[in-house]
Amino acid sequence: MSAEQLYLGQTLDREVIGQAWRLCNRHGLVAGATGTGKTVTLQRLAQSFSEAGVSVFAADIKGDLSGLGQPAAPKGKVAERIASMPWLQFAPQAAPLTLWDVHGEQGLPLRTTLSEMGPLLLGNLLELTDSQQAALYAAFKVADSEGLLLLDLKDLKSLLNWLRENPDALGDDRALLAPVSVQALLRKLAILEQQGAEALFGEPALALEDILRPDSSGQGMVHLLDATRLVHEAPRVYASFLLWLLAELFEQLPERGDADKPVLALFFDEAHLLFKDTPKALQERLEQVVRLIRSKGVCVFFVTQSPADLPDAILAQLGLRVQHGLRAFTVREQKALRAVAEGFRANPAFDSQAVLTELGIGEALVGTLEDKGTPAMVQRVLIAPPASQIGPLTATERQQVIQSSALQARYAKAFDRESAYELLLARAKQANDESTSKPAATASKEDGSGLGAVAGGVLGALASQVVKSTVRQLANRLGRELVRGLLGSLKGRR
Repeated sequence: MSAEQLYLGQTLDREVIGQAWRLCNRHGLVAGATGTGKTVTLQRLAQSFSEAGVSVFAADIKGDLSGLGQPAAPKGKVAERIASMPWLQFAPQAAPLTLWDVHGEQGLPLRTTLSEMGPLLLGNLLELTDSQQAALYAAFKVADSEGLLLLDLKDLKSLLNWLRENPDALGDDRALLAPVSVQALLRKLAILEQQGAEALFGEPALALEDILRPDSSGQGMVHLLDATRLVHEAPRVYASFLLWLLAELFEQLPERGDADKPVLALFFDEAHLLFKDTPKALQERLEQVVRLIRSKGVCVFFVTQSPADLPDAILAQLGLRVQHGLRAFTVREQKALRAVAEGFRANPAFDSQAVLTELGIGEALVGTLEDKGTPAMVQRVLIAPPASQIGPLTATERQQVIQSSALQARYAKAFDRESAYELLLARAKQANDESTSKPAATASKEDGSGLGAVAGGVLGALASQVVKSTVRQLANRLGRELVRGLLGSLKGRR
């Protein structure tokens, strides 16, 4: 076998099926009904990327992917499959693994900040109306002009309450942040907290260089986000984090062109959640990022039950397709089945539509790319088992992986530096102190000489107006820059 290929398995007549590493940045799809073998295929792909020196970030919906952290002990049908593949050169081994969990229970705490997520993705997370979204933009703009860091939810709540009491800080945007909008935003944030999303926001925030760094032997690290709880309790939080990660990678990584292999492979399980109820503008930007991010050396695999779960514009960009068995009992399912079959380049040796309902566990129709990047004929493939354990780690094994992680010291403990909450609290205290000492100051002013006191008052008022006008102009200019920066790649950067 060539080291320049990603190998998936073999056909029934033992033809080995693979795709050149340099074409893997054309993205991919792993689809199929529940119980048909998607997770094992995903594990095979993740470990293959790791062995090739490519870092991996994957969402682990059921916890089964954690088996990557232990060597395989094949038996039964898995052992039979391995024995039928002499080219596989099977050697049980674990992949270098880092476990993450937003709640910090099944892995290292995974965090980002509100400022890094930005108002566009945050608005999608909160399911805001257009007017509420405009209010959020205005609040972020003021935060930047006032030097108020938005790290966690209490920072944003403090900012909204402060703006409600100090609307002049909004300048020309004052009309955007009506009291009713502030109340609506605060309610949405309260709901987010009830869903447990508060744990996602804070510091230390995930640094991209930490997921791109290989292990000491040169293998790509496999980073697993434990989403067993998150995807059920807060699916929009799950989707918003993955969208943020994709946007950050596009924003920060340099152009690499057509490299020999990717630098990172992303596996987005339950991929339909990324597009469910997503505003049209955000979906269009997401489609644009998926199209352009391959030049940054990032390949994205969407994992879902049916390709119909994804927008056509995304499907058109997926070069490597692994389609496990589908069920077709209703007219709608039969129509979807036909569409899936037609998405492959036909193979005269069999009827793709008929085969899709016959595939056994661990079998799939696979469409790869030829060397020139054109689709190869679809093949019926027996997927090769991974060299790591099929099935989840035990609780003890999981804790061992967490405690032995090189990133444990950096991410295990949260910290809360001075940000909007602390600064606005200090301002409120200062204003309260000044209000209590105001009568004394007034008496002192009245004791001054007449014309001098009047002149000082007039000049002070004029100076105050000049300062306010200058600050307002700066806020508007910096605010426009902030909006462009926060939207980043998802706001149409090319």
